[in-house]
Amino acid sequence: MIGPDKAAEILRLFHAEQWRLGTIARQLGVHHDTVRRVLAAAGQVAGRQWVRPSQVEPFVPFLVTTLEKYPTLRASRLYAMVRQRGYRGGPDHFRHVVARYRPAPPAEAFLRLRTLPGEQAQVDWGHFGTLTVGRAVRPLWGFVMVLSYSRRIYLRFFFGNAMAHFLAGHVGAFAAYGGVPRVLLYDNLKSAVLERIGPAIHFNPMLLDLAAHYRFEPRPVAVARGNEKGRVERAIRYVRDSFFAAREPTDLATLNAEAAQWCDGVAAERACPEDRSRTVADVFSAERPKLLALPGDPFPCAERVELATGRTPYVRFDLNDYSVPHTHVRRPLALFADDAHVRITCDGALLASHPRSWSRGEQIEDPAHVDGLVAHKRAARHHRGIDRLHHACPAAAAFFAAVASRAGNLGATTTGLTCLLDLYGPAELEAALQLTLASGAPHLPAVRQVLAQRRHALGQAPPIAIPLADPRARDLVVHPHRLDTYDGIAAQEENTDD
Repeated sequence: MIGPDKAAEILRLFHAEQWRLGTIARQLGVHHDTVRRVLAAAGQVAGRQWVRPSQVEPFVPFLVTTLEKYPTLRASRLYAMVRQRGYRGGPDHFRHVVARYRPAPPAEAFLRLRTLPGEQAQVDWGHFGTLTVGRAVRPLWGFVMVLSYSRRIYLRFFFGNAMAHFLAGHVGAFAAYGGVPRVLLYDNLKSAVLERIGPAIHFNPMLLDLAAHYRFEPRPVAVARGNEKGRVERAIRYVRDSFFAAREPTDLATLNAEAAQWCDGVAAERACPEDRSRTVADVFSAERPKLLALPGDPFPCAERVELATGRTPYVRFDLNDYSVPHTHVRRPLALFADDAHVRITCDGALLASHPRSWSRGEQIEDPAHVDGLVAHKRAARHHRGIDRLHHACPAAAAFFAAVASRAGNLGATTTGLTCLLDLYGPAELEAALQLTLASGAPHLPAVRQVLAQRRHALGQAPPIAIPLADPRARDLVVHPHRLDTYDGIAAQEENTDD
């Protein structure tokens, strides 16, 4: 854009001085199109201009006619159609031509939607990247529910957006609000709507069970009508900008604790969009009595999986193995999983309960299950020792392979390495195994020698194994006590003697 003074100077030089268009542009430091535009606005024609004909000109009437009939037809399809009719230009320039002749959609006005207190809430998912947990990279999804009247936000993060997480988000939101809104608005996501043909809507049966339990009405918005759930869309954007920006989460529990604190603090103390004189917390205090009362018990939202064990007493779930009693191998089982625990049942009876692991390739065991199998089958003791060594020391697999290649005694090696593991710990044994493999001497005496040398270099005495008659004594934890109390007792006795 140029100012009126420079436009007047362009007109003066063109009329009074008879300068050419290029001379004016060069001397005033403006583009020649700018000079031509100023002259055209003043009704002047800056000489005859030769314009090279475009390859697309013969096809413009076809484009205009086709776009009038199909205004949303993609440029790629139009390009294929004109290529069949002889057009030889490139696709990039053709897209600009299509944009020039595509009819603009008619502007649509929307009514401002207002709701009564406790009447409505809006629900949606937001994707927040990934989070590394151990050896697994998990997708991080945020469940967001916002009350339409007070704009109170509930936020909770999950590793995925499965149906079990969707239900758990609802249960947590209702508990946080202390009540249930009468209507919940959803986008057309599969967790809410399985199929939609015109006005006919096929809801997800599990969502209907949740709605029946809490007595609310699930209501999907119309197709391509994001404005009907604009409150939750803006809430997700607010979460990204105000809470998640520049945050580097380390674990899910800490992130959800911080999210709950943010919802009760920063998000609740912001001004309410409907009434800028009050905060969201103040408006929510007035809305809470209008919510429906909570039922007596929360809706069960744990993920249920039907599975069976193989030859080993473990079930595979979500990339990890969980132990079960050996008496239930090769039997159909039911697994119930939430964010913190994994429960395994058989015919309604609880078999095992484990903390849930979000890593991958982990083996989560109950010592009672393993001990029961060892007691039942003594031959399993040797394989248990090898399995324990493999989990404690990654180099154990290569060490056993080297011993086998030399025709060594694997049973004696397993027993000896298990004793060394109990004496020195997994870190020292792993280092010794790596050193013996690197030196080309993969045998048990070499491992003992390396462990003794490393302990001698640190100035530490060799460890002493203490045999225990009762194996349960190994699990006892002895807390050391302060010895200066004995000095106080001795001083008290001396004073008494005096």
